[in-house]
Amino acid sequence: MPRGRYSLHDPHDHTPLAEEHFHCAPGPSGWRYVSQLTTPSGGQAGSVDLALDDLGRPIRLELHASGWQVRGAAIDGVTWVRTDPTGLHATEGNVRAHAFTGTSPAFLIATARLLRLTPDASATRVRLVAFTDPVLAPRTLDQSWALITREAHATDSGPLTVEEYQVTALDTGEQHAIHLSGDVVLSAPGIELEDLASPPSVFS
Repeated sequence: MPRGRYSLHDPHDHTPLAEEHFHCAPGPSGWRYVSQLTTPSGGQAGSVDLALDDLGRPIRLELHASGWQVRGAAIDGVTWVRTDPTGLHATEGNVRAHAFTGTSPAFLIATARLLRLTPDASATRVRLVAFTDPVLAPRTLDQSWALITREAHATDSGPLTVEEYQVTALDTGEQHAIHLSGDVVLSAPGIELEDLASPPSVFS
């Protein structure tokens, strides 16, 4: 069960945004990721709880940030309920999309798990609903994902398989690379892996 800490920063000016303390693991029905976020000063900034089924679809999502809460799942596309800080006004949403995304590294792993790309395959288009900080506002976006390389690297604890993906935002054409190993993000724009207590899990 990987357990560790990511630092999150603005990918443009590198302003520190938060630290995300996480643990995750595959299970008999899929994969689950749980994390707590803290501000640079150490205060509570929110939480992430994401569970996927064996096919990589989100069967449960719960996000907290700035008093806002989102609960969602893959139902008729993706469906969610967003609740304001007072708890008095909940709004529901539904979009014909494949999955959710956001600032947490969990969503990169989840999208890669959903697409199951191979290095010789062409890029795949995916529609996602992003919950944007600081109030978890929903936004639908389209991305293109391609698996560029999959390489095994020797380590003290055995081979470590690293995958490099190229992700393109289809509305702007902006491209960036992300590097994953199993269920851990090694590097991505705005994300740095600062600490890892155990090796990444290997998906079957």
